[in-house]
Amino acid sequence: MTDPAEETARKGVLAGLGALGIVITGILAAVGLNEGGYVDHPNDPGGATNHGITEKVARKDGYTGHMKDFPKEWANDIIFNGYIKEPGFLPIIEISPAVGEEIVDSAVNFGPHRPSCWFQQSLNELGASPRLKVDCKIGPRTVAAFRRFINPRFCTAILDKMDAKQTAEYQRLVRVNPKLKVFYRGWINKRVGNVDRKKCSAY
Repeated sequence: MTDPAEETARKGVLAGLGALGIVITGILAAVGLNEGGYVDHPNDPGGATNHGITEKVARKDGYTGHMKDFPKEWANDIIFNGYIKEPGFLPIIEISPAVGEEIVDSAVNFGPHRPSCWFQQSLNELGASPRLKVDCKIGPRTVAAFRRFINPRFCTAILDKMDAKQTAEYQRLVRVNPKLKVFYRGWINKRVGNVDRKKCSAY
């Protein structure tokens, strides 16, 4: 069970972010729909997973129960801290909730490192000037480059580029480990093109 005090504190953190907190709540809900509940597929190297959180990550965060019982609120807390705040994605979400949703959803699927690389690579491919060093770390220069570009057309373009890179990575994973082929269709259906491009019209 989640400690009620901890859950209240987490909600308080999001509430303290104002409108940004509301957007993040929506992103967490979207990620939750993609991830679903408890899964423990023998072909999945990540092992038992619930609400997008692997058993290894849950144990590191102090969870000791069965993964079937892992609370969604706890999962959201891990996602907020480890897959949104720590990798530096908060400014991305603030600038563009649509692109923020894409990078957070990819981070939950792959870990923050690869989506951070894809984001910087995509910015460079779309004409970032000066070009960014692709160090896979989202810092002030990356955020500034993104802020200079953002508009509805650019939002759609960067989503398309990140989806293409994600698809290529899924294909690579299946080539390296054919056992993962069982997941490929689900990955493509749920994780590629999942962010509605109409959300880009907010700019």
